[in-house]
Amino acid sequence: MNQIPPLDTTSRIVVVDDHPLLRCALRQMLGTQADLEVVGEAADGQQAVELSRRLHPDLVLMDVRMPRMDGLEATRQIKRELPRTIVLVLTASDYPPDLSEALEAGAAGYILKTAPTTQTLDAIRKVLTGESPLDQEVSTRLLMQLRKQAPRNERPQQEESLRGTLTPREIEVLTLTAQGYTNLQMAHALRISVSTIKKHLRGVISKLGVSDRTQAAVRAVELGVLAEGRE
Repeated sequence: MNQIPPLDTTSRIVVVDDHPLLRCALRQMLGTQADLEVVGEAADGQQAVELSRRLHPDLVLMDVRMPRMDGLEATRQIKRELPRTIVLVLTASDYPPDLSEALEAGAAGYILKTAPTTQTLDAIRKVLTGESPLDQEVSTRLLMQLRKQAPRNERPQQEESLRGTLTPREIEVLTLTAQGYTNLQMAHALRISVSTIKKHLRGVISKLGVSDRTQAAVRAVELGVLAEGRE
């Protein structure tokens, strides 16, 4: 896999973990990147919420298990107050139920704490540029699990409201996004350019009031847009 190049603009990041050594390692790693700036650190979820409220970062790297307030509750609070701030969960395990709970809380995806530096930087840059930090198989599995858990009683009315908000093409792009398609795969499927796919995704993300494509897909699942299965 080709490494994602540095971004054109500098993104502001808050690092959250209750282990000082891990925070230090992340700060040092990100400090070597001209396009990524650590603007704050927090040792628990409550500090993360307070820092995010004050600093309005572009992205929060969020540990899950912490004292005072865990990372999932902190993510929920940050996303309620700052829906445009992206949250990437830092985790020691890729256990699917835990990860689907993180997506439900508002996370754009996750990074394993054991991941190599290049993989971590790629995930951060992907989500900051509107790509998914999750590979297709993982994305589909997690979203399908969310679909099974999502309530169905209000879906018809919600989906009708969604279709009144988005254009038909945006609905197509959102549906494929929720099924785990990459930008290139969507471009092939819809016979349009990747740049046009990105334009439609930006429209979807803006209209749904979310920060990233993963949360747009989660919203699609909640509204029943995700098809019952894939061919």
